[in-house]
Amino acid sequence: MNGLPTAPAPASLRYGYGTNGLTDLRLDDALALLADLGYDGVGLTLDHMHLDPLAPDLAARTARVARRLGALGLGVTVETGARYVLDPRRKHGPSLLDPDPDDRAVRVRLLVTAVRAAADLGAHAVHCFSGTAPPGTDPDTAWKRLAEALGPVVEAAGAAGVPLAIEPEPGHLLATLDDFHRLRAALGDPAPLGLTLDIGHCQCLEPLSPAACVRAAAPWLRHVQIEDMRRGVHEHLPFGDGEIDFPPVLDALASTGYRGLTVVELPRHSHAGPELARSSLAFLRSRTPEGDPAA
Repeated sequence: MNGLPTAPAPASLRYGYGTNGLTDLRLDDALALLADLGYDGVGLTLDHMHLDPLAPDLAARTARVARRLGALGLGVTVETGARYVLDPRRKHGPSLLDPDPDDRAVRVRLLVTAVRAAADLGAHAVHCFSGTAPPGTDPDTAWKRLAEALGPVVEAAGAAGVPLAIEPEPGHLLATLDDFHRLRAALGDPAPLGLTLDIGHCQCLEPLSPAACVRAAAPWLRHVQIEDMRRGVHEHLPFGDGEIDFPPVLDALASTGYRGLTVVELPRHSHAGPELARSSLAFLRSRTPEGDPAA
């Protein structure tokens, strides 16, 4: 041994597709479609049309989905970005940043439920986001609320052995990689807290290129979402409709040793979900580094 640090072994990229882009399909049909197309896994959004986190018998329904995933050979990440699962009148409400602590507690309970469901599914991570600060909220107060609200969720994730992967989201309090590090420091750098990196969001607003964002985020990377996007415009686009140069991004993911799912995120394209699932996987495979079995 020469005592020098070694680079992570290149990882085989594992592709998934988000159920938030297949909302016109029954969950069983969506999972069968992805398996037939050759996907490695699925980003499963807990929502009323698929796996409803608020309906009765969640444990039994989750066990059935786990068996279905196992039979199809699909990995899974649990995502929590359903727009109206808690409040039918307010998108993503209530949030972790709401003034009323009882409202914040509703979101916390959903995230803890997601952690438990993820453990039962054998998921490799649970995704979440900060939400937007209500008008008139000063930043220090918003950051304090976020850290306090996520405390019990991080604790639950640690107990369940499932990483909590928070996503920087344009327009949210936690919008950038720098914001992730601010939260990580505020919580004392807990081991269960990781990062969801959305490649399109990197193109949208980060100062680094998407490939450079992957390398910078690598130590904390627990989940990846991917789609095309344009600079300064937060619009999830099918591959080829935006500005991202994907081969360097996929090479960075492989070379940093990331072993989770890389999930196509097209939540506003369910009307064309089956066809986009097919074409997206073909696009990604055609740009996957040579020598990677995913190609």
